[in-house]
Order: sequence, then structure tokens, then C-alpha cells
Amino acid sequence: MKYILIIGDGMGDEPIAALGGKTPIEAAATPVMDRLASEGEQLLVSTVPAGYPPGSDVANLSLLGYEPEKYYTGRAPIEAASMGVAIDADALAFRCNLVTLDHQGDRVIMRDYSAGHITTGESRQLVEAIQESCGAERLRFYPGISYRHLMILQGEPPRLSTAPPHDYMDKDVTSLYRNYLQVGYLKDLLEKSAAVLADHPVNRERLRQGKNPANGIWLWGEGKSPSMPTLSSRFGLKGCLISAVDLLKGLGVYAGLAVPDIPGATGYIDTNYAGKVDAALQSLETDDLAIVHLEGPDEAGHQGVLADKVQAIEDLDAKVVAPMVERLEQSGEPFRLVVTMDHYTPLSLRTHVDWPVPMLLYDSRGVESASGLSYSEANAKTAATENGLVLESGAAFFERFVRGAAV
Repeated sequence: MKYILIIGDGMGDEPIAALGGKTPIEAAATPVMDRLASEGEQLLVSTVPAGYPPGSDVANLSLLGYEPEKYYTGRAPIEAASMGVAIDADALAFRCNLVTLDHQGDRVIMRDYSAGHITTGESRQLVEAIQESCGAERLRFYPGISYRHLMILQGEPPRLSTAPPHDYMDKDVTSLYRNYLQVGYLKDLLEKSAAVLADHPVNRERLRQGKNPANGIWLWGEGKSPSMPTLSSRFGLKGCLISAVDLLKGLGVYAGLAVPDIPGATGYIDTNYAGKVDAALQSLETDDLAIVHLEGPDEAGHQGVLADKVQAIEDLDAKVVAPMVERLEQSGEPFRLVVTMDHYTPLSLRTHVDWPVPMLLYDSRGVESASGLSYSEANAKTAATENGLVLESGAAFFERFVRGAAV
């Protein structure tokens, strides 16, 4: 048996007037997902436990069958694992975004949490410049993908309240920014790094081209290394996790999965879909499990771009689900395939919410409760309620995914 989990990050949404009252999933052309959902089960799954932030870290940890209540310590240490950065026992890892801030006198506005989805090549130069100018024994900076980077803080952690910048697009973040200024060495870091960024050729060229500059850093998602059992030790499964982003790759590392680097994987709608599919199928030739993560719908949700979100969903169906199903059916080997999201990222809110997520679960051998419905948020709720497939945790979902029986 082969197991395939395809995650359209942040894919879920609300009905939108511009789409005639449909959600982006309902409006998008997704013939393959609709067939699989109709012939398979549709589930409704709570991926975010009560009291936890509805971030991709918590929700994807849950989707992989781990209880966040037991294993979640923060986002940044998961990303550090993907980057091969060790965290000492007395150290703390922070996600370090390159952002676009608008300083208006005493006010600070978060104009862009991604600095215009800055390229990895550009951002690497900027983070290396910050490390050269601001790095020290206590503070070290490591470049990641696009706007997503890492800072390791050695020694006594600061008393600091942080927040994800993607929750504050075009919003006043003055009070949050001032939290950093209360810690002397972080105040120095913000001021010195801002000066480095302002004078860097990468930002001068971005401004010349009319792009958002990466004129500041934003620290959040802090934590220490978690201790997690592998999926092999828990379920006897070996396989891979395919993603462009360090968060998911780090989860794969802790879960004991292979996390290959895919050339051209960007974390947006211009990602290398074919490369991701090929890597997953190649892994399935010898292993049991392939997890493919697509960040595009979530990024479009944060940016508030409806057309990009619909395109991301259509691309997921046509460029990921369709070729994978075709190859799997040609092989003749039985398989179970899930398409889901980790959380909703509604365009109206431009941030994550913790609503239970709709899933389709297709088994090539047949299922007990075929939904007979196309894949959507509303249909999943209807089918899951009628068939007793409303699940209270990601752990319960994963158990059903890998241990559920076919008819």
C-alpha cells in the first residue's frame, strides 16, 4: 500500500461575492479532486487544538499525526532542523522575516511581511550582510528561502511577546515593534540591521524597479528543539516530504522522512510543480509514504489576491494531483490518497483561522462511505456529518489514513 498526502496550505476560504457566492475551491476547475472526493470519503478534521495559534507549524504537525499538546515548542526550531542548524540547550531559535516596514513618525506599519516575495538570491545577500554587521557570539543569522530566515539567540532568553507578521499586512504594528525596543541588544539589532538594509545594493535595485524593499527584520516563532518519535517507529512508514519551505522540511526531518531539495521550488504559484511530483513518485518506488506540500494558496490568501488563490488551487489539481493519480493508477498497486489543507486562510481576513478543515480521502480499493459529492468546504461538512467522519484531531485523521480499512 502506498500513502500520499497532498497539502494545499491555507486553501480553504469563505464564499466570495466576486465568485458568485462560491469559495475559491468551488470556483476553481478541479476535475480530478472532484472525482476522487465523489468516489472517496470526505472528512472534517480539527487540526488546531483549543488554545493553540492556527499557524502552519501547529496545523501541519497535527496533519502528520503528532499531538501539538505533546510536541509543539515553536516554529523556528522546526525550520532550523531543515536548515541543518543545531540549537544548543541554552539557545533559542527565532524565525527572522525580511519585511517592508513603513515608519510614520512614531508609528510603524507592516506593509509587506514578505518584502515583495523577495527572491532567495537577493535575500541571501541581505542576511549575509546582517550577519557580517550584526552577528556576534550571542546572535547568529542563517539565510533560508525567500523572506524566511533564522536567528539563533544564545543565553538567557528575553521576556518578549512576538507575533507573526503575516497577521498584520497593512496594519499598525507599533506596539509590537516597541516590544523589541525594550530589550537593549534587540533594539541595537533592529536599528543596525535597518541601516545595513537601507544601504544595500539589493534594496537600492528593488526600489529602482518599483518593488518593496526588505528594509527591516521581524523576529517571531521562537522556541527550543522538540523531541519527536519518527513515523517509522510509530507506523512503520518510510518516505519523503516535498516542500519549498523550511517549516515543512523541518517537520519532515523530525518525522524521519527524506526532505529533498527541489530546484525551482519557490513556495508560491511559480513553483516547480513537476519537480515536486517527480520526487514524490520516485520516493514511492521504494518507500510507502509521500507528502507533498504546496504553499501557494496560503501566500495568495495572505496577500489578498483572489486570482492567485484560484490559480494555486487549479494548479494543485492539474499539476500535482492529476499526474500523481495517473501514475499511481498505471502502476496497479493499491494506494490511499488525501488532499487537504492545514488550515483556512480566508482572503477577507488575510490570516489563518482554526476552523475544521475539509479533506478528501480516496482509496483505490474503494471506501465504506463514498461521498458522491465534489470536493468543497460545504460538501465535506455535509458528507462528514452524515457519515460520522468529523474527527477531533489530526492524530485521529492520520490513524484513519494509514490504518483505515477498505471495503
